[in-house]
Amino acid sequence: MPVVVVESPAKAKKINGYLGSDYTVLASYGHVRDLPPKDGSVLPDDDFEMKWEVTSDSKKHIKAIVDALKDDPELILATDPDREGEAISWHLTEALTARKAIKKDMPVSRVVFNAITKAAVTDAMANPRQVDVPLVDAYLARRALDYLVGFNLSPVLWRKLPGAKSAGRVQSVCLRLIVEREMEIEAFRAREYWSVKAQLQTPRGQAFEARLTTLAGKKLDKFDLENETQAEMAVQAINSRDLVVKSVEAKPATRNPSPPFMTSTLQQEASRKFGMGARQTMSVAQRLYEAGLITYMRTDGIDMAPEAVTSARDAIKAKFGDSYLPDQPRIYKNKAKNAQEAHECIRPTYMMVGTEDAKIADSDQRKLYDLIYKRTMASQMAAARLERTVVDIQSADGQVILRANGQVMVFDGFIAIYEEGKDDSVVEDDDKRLPQIAEGEKAEKKSVDPEQHFTQPPPRYTEATLVKRMEELGIGRPSTYASIVTTIQDRGYVEKDKNRLIPQDKGRLVTAFLTNYFRKYIGYDFTADLENQLDEVSAGDADYKQVLGRFWRDFSAAIAETADLRITEVLEKINEVLEPHLFPPNEDGTDPRLCPNCGNGRLSMRTARSGGAFIGCSNYPECRYTRPFGPPDPEAEASAIPPDGKMLGEDEGDEIRVFKGRFGPYVQRGQVTEDNKKPPRTGVPEGWNPEEIGLPEALRLLELPRLIGAHPEDGVNVWANLGRYGPYIKHAENTSFKGGTNANLETIEDVWTVGMNRAVQLLAEKKASRSGRGRAATPIRELGEHPEAGGPVNIFDGKYGPYVKWEKINATIPDTIEPGDLTMAQAVDLIDERAAKSGKKVTKKKPAAKKKATAKAKAKAKAKAKAKK
Repeated sequence: MPVVVVESPAKAKKINGYLGSDYTVLASYGHVRDLPPKDGSVLPDDDFEMKWEVTSDSKKHIKAIVDALKDDPELILATDPDREGEAISWHLTEALTARKAIKKDMPVSRVVFNAITKAAVTDAMANPRQVDVPLVDAYLARRALDYLVGFNLSPVLWRKLPGAKSAGRVQSVCLRLIVEREMEIEAFRAREYWSVKAQLQTPRGQAFEARLTTLAGKKLDKFDLENETQAEMAVQAINSRDLVVKSVEAKPATRNPSPPFMTSTLQQEASRKFGMGARQTMSVAQRLYEAGLITYMRTDGIDMAPEAVTSARDAIKAKFGDSYLPDQPRIYKNKAKNAQEAHECIRPTYMMVGTEDAKIADSDQRKLYDLIYKRTMASQMAAARLERTVVDIQSADGQVILRANGQVMVFDGFIAIYEEGKDDSVVEDDDKRLPQIAEGEKAEKKSVDPEQHFTQPPPRYTEATLVKRMEELGIGRPSTYASIVTTIQDRGYVEKDKNRLIPQDKGRLVTAFLTNYFRKYIGYDFTADLENQLDEVSAGDADYKQVLGRFWRDFSAAIAETADLRITEVLEKINEVLEPHLFPPNEDGTDPRLCPNCGNGRLSMRTARSGGAFIGCSNYPECRYTRPFGPPDPEAEASAIPPDGKMLGEDEGDEIRVFKGRFGPYVQRGQVTEDNKKPPRTGVPEGWNPEEIGLPEALRLLELPRLIGAHPEDGVNVWANLGRYGPYIKHAENTSFKGGTNANLETIEDVWTVGMNRAVQLLAEKKASRSGRGRAATPIRELGEHPEAGGPVNIFDGKYGPYVKWEKINATIPDTIEPGDLTMAQAVDLIDERAAKSGKKVTKKKPAAKKKATAKAKAKAKAKAKAKK
């Protein structure tokens, strides 16, 4: 029985079902080896030797394969059909050879299938090949480059720019795109312009809208009407003239469908239509692929297999009829330059299986499958036919011309099933429908109105538009987009707000540093050219070690040049680069870097240990003026809390101030003096804006902790207070609060209103809950018996979210699956994955053994046999 190795247990289970008992199918659980995260894993001086280690999690999986090969000395590598999959097959071969599990005469082959269907798997098994060396070389080159950049550039950042976490070959270029877009937005100055629209009516009483295009015989450009006065004059010019339809021009037009999905376009469309991030999209698509519902989801390809095209055409004809089917199949050319890395498009494995027929329980999987199904079907459908109409209406003297645009859908074609989303919605005049209008007839004016507009800044990137831009620039590849976009968010360089990517202080600083000291290596053209060189390696047209050698020669020199840089020098350079952003010129001509607090210090950017940045005074610590990183905001500064606290008023002769402290905002009674080094203070609770706190709120906070009274049972004091985790009551003798029992309060207001009766009840409930620890939790849903191993499989709600439990194995349910939608099959997959990670085994239950006959029974049977004779 040959041993077949795939990447995931879910995939292994599916393929095992197709191949049957003649094969042993095992999972590698992804990459089995990795470069240790330390210096010396890639050695440029030793011809770029790479020192790989089997990861701790992978050792048990390797052992399982080694054990299987002892009995079945034939290995078939069936990992994913891309560069990463090829690399995993290579890693497995190397690791198994090192363990002496692969002998010289052992047959080792590689098979690839683009979809997990019986036909695709069977066909792949009939056409084995060897591991593709150029593809592996391209993988090795990328890993070496990413390692050399990360492990040489990141330490420079740590030393020269406190708080920066890491830099990467592609992630830093991606971050630069986002930062530069934000700087464009900040530098943007809105420009006013006006337009004039008229509501007109045909002689038959049908209304339509037209906009002014020509005034005083001159065609208007966008900014020709600069202000309200000019717009009003244009309105008068129209109102003072009679209008006649000069021309009506109707032209036929067609709209063709978009090609089927490849990785980047799937990520973009899932983001536009469902708000899914790139990582979430790929995770959901992975599950659809492993379930055998779609083809492989990491691809640059947009072509379809001939049998899939035929099947799609049959489905279109059955569902929509002959009129929706073009005479000839649509052929889409691959965009990928390297055919070895270009696979078929992302499509359903069976075209006749619509979303309802697929019976997908998970809502995200159902939505994504529906999107893929409709896009694939639409790509083979007839074009939509339109009629676009342009109507010009003018005055008799030709001084005023207005234009009306519209269109009529003559035949919907592919739009009957699918229409591609837009990144930034724009209402176009062409989308409007016009009434019947004839040349020479009068156009009656119902109203003429000026409209004010302002130019808009470029929009912030969404994950969809960022992936699209990276694709246009040739930065990264389909398999890397999701991880790159995720990494810059995980590092805290970028945050996502309402689906838009906003650079944070850390991201700006890293980009400013790299732009000044490593500009070449975060250049768009340089990164794209390097990707092209790597494509040549995977095509077998270039030597990967030569590519590495050329890169390392210049990069190592650039690293060496930063060795003597001092932090103060780096910060001053960044101050200089970001000066237009941080210190824009003052309207009165005064120095924008002069400290407004002390009047003689100089403002500059400083970094905090947390990695954030702020603007501070050069006279620190004498002057403690600070303001947030970014351009000055007079309104924000007026309401902001200054370094010496914001005065709220006086109470019993004490100043009451609110401060921004190291551990958060707080209110304080009195000032720090030699005699009063620790004046009373209380933290401002989360959810309260410290800049809006007044004297009454501050005094209430300074009352805390509040004594409720003596507990009626033991006479020990009960207090109400605000703590690190919110409002609570404390059963303790004094305000040192050592020992005793805590019980949470529901709201902050309860701190000042809770009475003794309620406090006693809460404390009693807390004690009772403690005594109940260790009791079995109640499942929120029971799935039934484990189909293979027996024993109940239940869903529980845990501290960190819902999870599946079987015996001693707890498996977290992903965010993408609702606990109510989880099927037993999905639960078993989650349990298998968790068991494998923790080194446990899910043992299949054995059929009950037949009872052996006892001596008495044997004797009885013998006697019966003799009697018969």
